[in-house]
Amino acid sequence: MTLPQTPSFSLHGRRALVTGGSKGLGFASAVALAHAGAEVWIAARNRDDLAEAVELAAGGGLTLHPLALDITASKQVAETLSTLPTMNILVNSAGLARHQPFLEVSQANFDAVMDLNLRATFFISQQVARRMREAKMAGAIIHISSQMGHVGGPQRSVYCASKFALEGLTRTMALELGEAGIRVNTLCPTFIETELSRASLEDPDFRRYVMSNIKLPRLGNVEDVMGPVVFLASDAAAMITGSALMVDGGWTAT
Repeated sequence: MTLPQTPSFSLHGRRALVTGGSKGLGFASAVALAHAGAEVWIAARNRDDLAEAVELAAGGGLTLHPLALDITASKQVAETLSTLPTMNILVNSAGLARHQPFLEVSQANFDAVMDLNLRATFFISQQVARRMREAKMAGAIIHISSQMGHVGGPQRSVYCASKFALEGLTRTMALELGEAGIRVNTLCPTFIETELSRASLEDPDFRRYVMSNIKLPRLGNVEDVMGPVVFLASDAAAMITGSALMVDGGWTAT
């Protein structure tokens, strides 16, 4: 018998791109990857938000490279990626939620959510994965999905549809890209106190609904996704692909 060697969680020497990286879960993911040693680019549309994120990271001794980029603009994405080195890691954190009762959902809101949560994620992943394969470079693609990709929720028909679709996309990507050494997984948080969720959580009735479903007695925070992101990006998850890592406080356990 030989002594097993613990796999490394270090990301030194690797490059990562995080979409939606200037705020919330994206920024927390970028910080975690940088702490683990990766060279990290953060993409977002708002230059001021990017500058603030870069400055905040620098105050903690971390370097983040800003990319002013609208990931729904496929041509701009292709042009921008062509100027960057091939990534080892892609974290798709950019997302949108517009909550309405099913019977009141507008086509405009449906299109906006699907365009960012699914279409943009699909095509930036395609471009990053294509470059990984051409470079014969193993890598990890992590989609920030949601527990709402596994359960339904009131007034969340479009958001749930986008995340359920993302879960299906992940499994197919894993099947097709595994031979190239590219792993694809989702990370599925419960309700995290961020700018995106603030309006919903300010409703006392909805907050009670959320807390009644989370088995651990608290809401999530951005730090709760940081360890899981590093894990899925690292060699510690070398045999994990096509999977959903639930960070939901037990919501989907029932």
